[in-house]
Amino acid sequence: MEFLTTGEAADYLRISERKLYELVAEGAIPCSKVTGKWLFPRHELDRWVLSGLMRPAGMTIAEPPPIVGGSQDDLLEWCLRQSGSGLATLVEGTGSGVERLLRGEAMAAAIHFHDGDESGDPNVAAVRAMPRLHDAVLVGFARREQGLLLPPGNPNGLRSLEDVLGSGAKMALRQKGAGAQMFLEALLARLGASPAELNRLERPCLTGPDLAVAIRTGAADCGVATRAAARGAGLDFVPLAWENFDLLMRQRSYFQPAFQTLAAFLASDGPARRAAELTGYDVSPAGRIRFSS
Repeated sequence: MEFLTTGEAADYLRISERKLYELVAEGAIPCSKVTGKWLFPRHELDRWVLSGLMRPAGMTIAEPPPIVGGSQDDLLEWCLRQSGSGLATLVEGTGSGVERLLRGEAMAAAIHFHDGDESGDPNVAAVRAMPRLHDAVLVGFARREQGLLLPPGNPNGLRSLEDVLGSGAKMALRQKGAGAQMFLEALLARLGASPAELNRLERPCLTGPDLAVAIRTGAADCGVATRAAARGAGLDFVPLAWENFDLLMRQRSYFQPAFQTLAAFLASDGPARRAAELTGYDVSPAGRIRFSS
């Protein structure tokens, strides 16, 4: 990795050293202080410029609001509160969260994509394929366990998706574009089935906890969500797969104080302790950059 001195960085960016020091004081530029001297990683400066942080006067892009859109997650919401990051959540599902990110209506999107090839990395594949997101950073948050949520005691004896199809059990679904719905459709495709073959609850559930409530109240017999959602509602759980649950953002947002505060908290032992309480999480990917365009 190549590091530039203050003078070299100013020349490289074609700005004055005084302006560079102002950016350092504002925490707006990637840098590191070593033995009293500022050093600037050249490749990070390249990403910083390309991400749009530097714009001529009158062309500055407004920073997105401090909102994490996308998928709902109990551990993520807890981390946002406990970290003091100031980031809020707007829960609408993976697909809607990405759309808000692209429109500049959210700083990040919590995502868990699924496709027909779960042997790969669906989140990375989906981000690579986004033509309007050339400056993406995908930050790991956790791996989560997805499965069938069932009433306490599993009165219908459901152990698999094949059992659900064969029994005619009423299944609560998620809205189109939600990661759990993508997962369910991928599972059905492997069985040569489609959502139309399910005995479906009429209205989709907008979050995993909403789906859990539908099962808990008897409106549905089963549904797909996380182990944490099942535990929170006192439901039985049949595991189906582990998935990557990541935070997607633009490169300029990664360097903002709100996300850096969250990243620092993710490096502490607090998230691991909370994950153990909620169950169904592996937080080893937390804070790790898994993809950068």
